[in-house]
Amino acid sequence: MTKDLDLDRSPNPVDRHVGLRIRLRRKELGVSQEKLADSIGLTFQQVQKYERAANRVSASKLWEVARALKTSIAYFYEGLGDPAEQPNGAEDGRDTVHDFLLTPEGMELATLFPRIRRARVRRRLLDLVRTMAEEAEADLDEAARVEEV
Repeated sequence: MTKDLDLDRSPNPVDRHVGLRIRLRRKELGVSQEKLADSIGLTFQQVQKYERAANRVSASKLWEVARALKTSIAYFYEGLGDPAEQPNGAEDGRDTVHDFLLTPEGMELATLFPRIRRARVRRRLLDLVRTMAEEAEADLDEAARVEEV
């Protein structure tokens, strides 16, 4: 293996997506990492590695995960889009979304937000979060300008 290949240790976007979908389905069913691991003959640490895309899930293990989580294998690939339509490495901000959903707060927010039935309330929450993010970004910009002086 060359040094160039050794330096690129970031997970493959498809592996990240599959890992996130494993986590989402597991959480949706209220299954712990330990329980999923037991049902497929692994340790919970290995399930963690799958969910974070530190390790790739083999085809046979993905089949076992799908069976344990009562879903189809296709479920883990939903949302990826057609590979023929995307240039290599096209992520469209998915890395940020995946990183967010791998946090406990992100997962909880993603679980609870759809339960808000009123569209107007969801829109106002989104406006609030957008405003807070813009203010945080403005604060960072201001701090950077002060450092330059």
